[in-house]
Amino acid sequence: MYNGIKDKIIILTGASGLIGRETQKHLSRNGATVISVDVNFEHNPEKLCYKYDITKKNEIDILIREVGDRHGRIDGLVNLAYPRTKDWGTSFEDIPLKSWQENVDMQLNSLFYICQQVLEIMKKQRKGSIVNIASIYGVVGNDFTLYEEYGGTSPAAYSAIKGGIINFSRYLASYYGKYNIRINCVSPGGILDEKNQHPSFIKKYSEKSLLKRLGNPEEIAPAITFLLSDEASFITGHNLMVDGGWTAI
Repeated sequence: MYNGIKDKIIILTGASGLIGRETQKHLSRNGATVISVDVNFEHNPEKLCYKYDITKKNEIDILIREVGDRHGRIDGLVNLAYPRTKDWGTSFEDIPLKSWQENVDMQLNSLFYICQQVLEIMKKQRKGSIVNIASIYGVVGNDFTLYEEYGGTSPAAYSAIKGGIINFSRYLASYYGKYNIRINCVSPGGILDEKNQHPSFIKKYSEKSLLKRLGNPEEIAPAITFLLSDEASFITGHNLMVDGGWTAI
């Protein structure tokens, strides 16, 4: 059990995804009250499930107001939502400018807005913690050999967005530290998803990984819980790599 997470009110966006589901379970097991937010949910506040689209400003406003009215405070925020356009996997040469702009707007700009609004509440409380989910590809360049055998690619906007999230989190940590608010990142490595990953990708990724495998969602959740907890009370502005050693070499 993690000290200082019990009874905290935590907003978790992207709660229906692979990492989101495990994070919700891990936070709940450690005693947190988890406000699970996802466009794929049935809206049921009594069960702490909120169907909101965090790419829409007005829905973020409604979410924060509803959580404030119902719970009286917000102790933590986890930005796990991963909205993207249908052409997300397009090769760099063929990406329309409009698609690039839409993805930056949906992912990076929506994160800016929800952080801004939640931080106003935390500022009044004089405490709080935010964990933004970044990626190894916000830190290091892409290994495109992983995709060669099946003609895949890694989305160009992903690296720009995740790199932006990491340094934006440092900015927020610097800006809000005097209010006893901590902002950190977790950067996962590749997460096993056999239904959506080509066998060649899994094989090549595993061969390069220091631990010779991809990660599992349940291995990311404890890092998120830790950074939200009071056990991490002197950690802010940090990007925690949970990548099986991918960025160590």
